[in-house]
Amino acid sequence: METIQTITRTFEFSEYISILEISYILASILFILGLKRLSHPDTARNGNLWAAAGMGLAILFTILFHKTKMEDGSFQGIHNIGWIVGALVIGSIIGWLIAMKVKMTAMPQMVSLFNGMGGACAALISMMEFPRMQNELADMQVATMMNGESLAILLGLMIGGVSFAGSMIAFGKLDERIGDVKSPALRYINISFLIILFVFVIFIMFKTPVAGENWMIYTLAALALIYGVTFVMPIGGADMPVVISLLNSFTGVAAAMGGFLYNNQAMLTGGILVGSSGTILTILMCKAMNRSLLNVIIGAFGGSSAAGPASGDKSVKEISMSDAAVLLSYSQKVLVVPGYGLAVAQAQHLCHELENLLATKGVELKYGIHPVAGRMPGHMNVLLAEADVAYEKLQEMEDSNNEMNNTDVVIVVGANDVVNPAAEEDPSSSIYGMPVIKVWDAKNTIIMKRSMAKGYAAIENNLFYMPKSRMLFGDAKATLQKLVSEIKNL
Repeated sequence: METIQTITRTFEFSEYISILEISYILASILFILGLKRLSHPDTARNGNLWAAAGMGLAILFTILFHKTKMEDGSFQGIHNIGWIVGALVIGSIIGWLIAMKVKMTAMPQMVSLFNGMGGACAALISMMEFPRMQNELADMQVATMMNGESLAILLGLMIGGVSFAGSMIAFGKLDERIGDVKSPALRYINISFLIILFVFVIFIMFKTPVAGENWMIYTLAALALIYGVTFVMPIGGADMPVVISLLNSFTGVAAAMGGFLYNNQAMLTGGILVGSSGTILTILMCKAMNRSLLNVIIGAFGGSSAAGPASGDKSVKEISMSDAAVLLSYSQKVLVVPGYGLAVAQAQHLCHELENLLATKGVELKYGIHPVAGRMPGHMNVLLAEADVAYEKLQEMEDSNNEMNNTDVVIVVGANDVVNPAAEEDPSSSIYGMPVIKVWDAKNTIIMKRSMAKGYAAIENNLFYMPKSRMLFGDAKATLQKLVSEIKNL
């Protein structure tokens, strides 16, 4: 009979808790549907709103219906509603202003910044909950902290701290405020810090809890932050899209730990979705680069120069604006390969104008998208979607390479490393083995660049010196504007 009563008390709910759990289920469904709709540009905006509605629903119902059961059997609601609403308003205004003002070129920095804030929130939750849990266990005279709650707290702090610090370093690298640190010693330092982190977590789990003894949680937080810095510092610029995706998955896992801690289904579902999607994306991007995740983390890819032609050893051939216009106008198939330079020049709308103009002349123009082009996952897709380029016009790298021999002209706009033949020809190159778009197999290649400067991976590009390559120097936006005008005048 006592066992039955215990089970009954365990599953005792109030009407408030029932409503709250139903709202969490609805919020989780909206998260899943929103993520599903993000898979296609035509529904992505709507999917984003669905997911935002799910988050808004979870926040609103938590404020209204979250109740804590007291010892006397009554239920007590959330306090400090004014502070909560004020923080929500201030945070929403700041987020809105940043999102509205950020340039497309700075979108990767914004993603890193916001992702880091998510990791920081997860870490702060753990730092607040650890003293409470330790005091309770000390009062109960429990020998160790070996339980699911303490594990969720410690993992949330460790992963959230690494995500926050790593995202801030990634932000600095993307914004060109922090350079790469190329030292083989960092590999051993990172491995040492990682081992120390896990050993310290185990030490805390087995230590006898003492009320008011909080130095352990602050030490763990410091170690996690330091490891987040040393973890990202040696990773080169060309790997930043992979790093951003990986850190995003870290933040999702840290948020899921908070969901476990509070038995919050919406928080748990959201964290799992972010963590799993970020992990899948990281794996796909590593596959696209033909490298393992471990190689990305410890390989310091993208910062060292590979052997290439010295200045003056080879000459480049330029093409005039009129010749480029004639070549494009009398082609049948044209492929545009966009890169970060396109984003910097904000020339995506002119690319779309060129596409429409050539279509009137019977020329088919498509866009070859490399998985890691730009500074974050899907950077080029977002950029071209902003210019209303049809999703069907975007080709994956494999499809572009399969059609390259039948392509009359390839226009490389601001891309460098993703069209570098060193990936196939130079075993000493840091990008050797990475799949690239083989633009040199096309009948003609026009390369739009400001100068002969190296790309983000800081290595020479032999494509510029190939027989079928022609350089069209200048700012991408101004150059495309002149090219469009020249074609109209033909």
